Amino acid sequence: MLSVRQTKIIEYTISKSKFIGFAYFLDNLDQVATILENIKKEYHDSSHVVYAYRVKEDGQIKEKFFNSQEPHGSAGLPLLYLLQKKELMNSMLVVVRYFGGKKLGVGGLVRAYTTCGQLAIEDNIKEI
Repeated sequence: MLSVRQTKIIEYTISKSKFIGFAYFLDNLDQVATILENIKKEYHDSSHVVYAYRVKEDGQIKEKFFNSQEPHGSAGLPLLYLLQKKELMNSMLVVVRYFGGKKLGVGGLVRAYTTCGQLAIEDNIKEI
């Protein structure tokens, strides 16, 4: 089974929108609320806080994504697909977006969130 190795933070900018990506290893689901609370506190002026996670607990896979008012299927779902595609467990991706004034469209958002997630897990995977 694979997972995110360590907390990693990256920045990615496209069309003046700034995306800050985070990858986290999770010991359990209780950590999700704490991580989100800390990010929302630190980046309180951001436009969106999008996330996805996959955790194996009690022999069951628990996964969730959140779009943070981005168009349906354009933000959290691509992050979850990325975790699934890489077969990552006990992992969470969070992307904070600062809107740059230019709409990216659904396709542009999918590419931006996916790229940000990929950069956060790049060279950051371990076997658990």
